[in-house]
Amino acid sequence: MPEPKNHTGAATPRRAPEPENPAVTATPPREPSAAPPREPSGPSAGEPSGPLAGVRVIDLSTVVMGPYAAQILGDLGADVIRIEPPRDTARNGTVHRTPGMTSLYLNVNRNKRSVRLDLKDDADRERAMDLLATADVLITNMRIGALRRLGMDHESLRGRFPRLVYAHAQGFRPDSARAGLAAYDETIQAASGLIDVAERAADIARPVVLPTILADKVSALTIVYATLAALVHQRATGQGQLVQVPMADTMIAFNLVEHLQGHTFEPPLAPTGYAPALNRGHRARPTRDGLAMVIPYSPQNHRDLFAAAGRPDLADDPRVNGEKIDVVRDGVALSEMVESVTPALTTAEWAEVCAKHSIPFGPVLRLEEASGDPYVREGHLMDVAEHPTEGSYRVIGVPVAFSATPASVRRHAPRPGQDTEEVLAELDRRAAARARSEGTGPTDARRTGTRRTEIRPAEACPAEPGASEVSEH
Repeated sequence: MPEPKNHTGAATPRRAPEPENPAVTATPPREPSAAPPREPSGPSAGEPSGPLAGVRVIDLSTVVMGPYAAQILGDLGADVIRIEPPRDTARNGTVHRTPGMTSLYLNVNRNKRSVRLDLKDDADRERAMDLLATADVLITNMRIGALRRLGMDHESLRGRFPRLVYAHAQGFRPDSARAGLAAYDETIQAASGLIDVAERAADIARPVVLPTILADKVSALTIVYATLAALVHQRATGQGQLVQVPMADTMIAFNLVEHLQGHTFEPPLAPTGYAPALNRGHRARPTRDGLAMVIPYSPQNHRDLFAAAGRPDLADDPRVNGEKIDVVRDGVALSEMVESVTPALTTAEWAEVCAKHSIPFGPVLRLEEASGDPYVREGHLMDVAEHPTEGSYRVIGVPVAFSATPASVRRHAPRPGQDTEEVLAELDRRAAARARSEGTGPTDARRTGTRRTEIRPAEACPAEPGASEVSEH
């Protein structure tokens, strides 16, 4: 698929049928029954055309959970305005070329405009209120105490902005004894039982944290779907509401879907823990030249695998020559049988065998290999784009495709405060337009509306030293 370029030199986003904006090049429409095409994931120019076009989101959040949720809404077409504090050291925690523009920041803050406001300052706080008057959604993961001190909590805002969907992510329920406690991905993994099941599966003496910030990212996805539901209600009734997303509740519900097991019933019928996932033999298999996940589930899978490895005699084992496998009883033993034969073939040879016989298979890739995998390249999930100030970088593309309202990557992650002048000028123009329409002359009143602009180079804006008072969760 050719890679159309915009005026910044970046590839246009993966898109479905051609949008109305002629500035964005798209592939020709496909047959209705065909899957929408996926195009390059670099930022593009043009008006948002996603399903949330026309929705404005104010992002008053930090680190990963809140920013990631707001970014997803931006990918879906929302106009996201990020309020930056005067000083935010949270932006400097990972690899970067220039202070404040870290790899993690770039990956959770695209499709946003950045406005720098000091919410402790009366004038800046009123500017934030002006922005909220134009908004459909506010996302924050600040602690409730800090929000109250700033007058940015839901109780303080709901009378002034009755249509606002106020999405508040916290570590724990606000009505619980743990309300207000600091929460981090690691502590929520521990509290939700995730570390326990990892320990059971790995059979290690001391439990370890899962090596991905799963609680932050799952909570971000929960913020997104809860916010979308509240937006449907807002569109139907004109009413906003408070949407609370406690990380602990989110991850307990997420983890126990399969692991509650026998404790689903009262009294319990069996222990907790989903046996297939906790099977200690459920691991990567050695091949002749590496490792692969070769996971035969059915008796036929096992028989085909043994035959391909030159050991058809193993198919006579009573544990695999019946109609089903008893994973709880025989899982570890069968895993050992599989591992005894997988070194017979290379990883590539096992890929062919497993594809032929419908045996679940996946090569074990290093992170570098996964990001450069042909599947990833073909889907434009990780194209290289040119950031106006950060140079070439990989853009993690939108993983979903829509046939009529394509999601897209339209803006690079902004430098801190780079859009302050533009956004505040929009507010002033709306106020002036309202004054003219009402015949009242100049006024500071703000009107609802959204003006979107094409990507433009960011102004260099060095990060300032000092700590932000915005708490993570």
